[in-house]
Formats: sequence, C-alpha cells, structure tokens
Amino acid sequence: MLLGLKNDEVRLESHTPEWNEEFCTVKKELMKCTSLGDYRILHIGSTAIIGMPAKPIIDILVGVDDLQKIDKPLLKDFFMAGFLRLKVERPGEIVLAKFTDDTYNEKTHFIHIVEYQKELWNNLIFFRDYLNSNEDARKQYLEIKLEYLKRSSTGVNEYTDFKEEFVKEIVSKRNDGSTSRE
Repeated sequence: MLLGLKNDEVRLESHTPEWNEEFCTVKKELMKCTSLGDYRILHIGSTAIIGMPAKPIIDILVGVDDLQKIDKPLLKDFFMAGFLRLKVERPGEIVLAKFTDDTYNEKTHFIHIVEYQKELWNNLIFFRDYLNSNEDARKQYLEIKLEYLKRSSTGVNEYTDFKEEFVKEIVSKRNDGSTSRE
C-alpha cells in the first residue's frame, strides 16, 4: 500500500482494504499514547468510503470535550505517536499530520480534532456513512473528483473547494432530516 502525498499534490489511488487496516493500527497507537477511548477515534474521509478512489492519506477524526481546552500534554501524546500540529486555520478544528520522514514534504495521515458529538463531528460522520450507504452519491462524488483531476494534479485547497458544494449538499440532508437513498 502506497500512502502519502507531497505538499499540494492531488492524486487518487484505487480503494484498498489496507487503508482501513492502517487506520486500525494507528488507532491502537493513539489509544496507547492518549487517554482517548476508541469511540472518540474514527476513520473518515474517502479512504473510509467503500470502493472510493481517494488521495492516499488516512483521515482520522478525534473527538474531545472542548477544543478550547486542548492542552500541551495531549498534543505531546499525539507527537509521541508521530503527529505534528499543522498551521491550518479551520473553524472548530485542529489539524495534525504524520509525515513519511523528517523532511516533512509528504503527509500520510491527518488527524482532525473536533468537539465530540457536536456539529462538525456529526457532519463528518454523516457524510462518510451517507456515501457508504448510497451508491449513486458515491458515483457523483467520484465524478467530481475526476473532473478536478482533468484540470490539475496540484492545489489541495482548490480540490477541496471544488468538492465543497457536493459535500454541503449531502450534509444538508442530515440537517433537514432527508436521508433517503436516492
């Protein structure tokens, strides 16, 4: 299994069960290094969606009680597991990454720390679960990803922005109670 993308690179790999195996390995390590329960560490992102080609980076959702009270010991625990805090500014989220080596040029894993069972936590899980249960939505999402890649193989922020409307549309189904399987 090949994991990792260089800074600003956008590339998709075919889905592999090894992504989930890697998540499980990292989850065990995180549980060993932190006091977080297993229910607060979940696999999200496209590597967690059935059959979905994805950027070869494992996205991990970590739920904490209060994002404003993240302390240095917890961040040190993540560091002991190989994760560094990124200078990424996202509302309601702290982002950490694991790299292939100490040149820090290629990321292999992201941790998204958010407040446990709050809006962002629930939206991220809903999106993953909705796509896992809805083949049409998976196909649409893949088409959007491939459309971006026809234009560029760089621009991670642009890639994310390109998919944003679709993601918001799916998440709105959670907020309006519409979870039918089209």
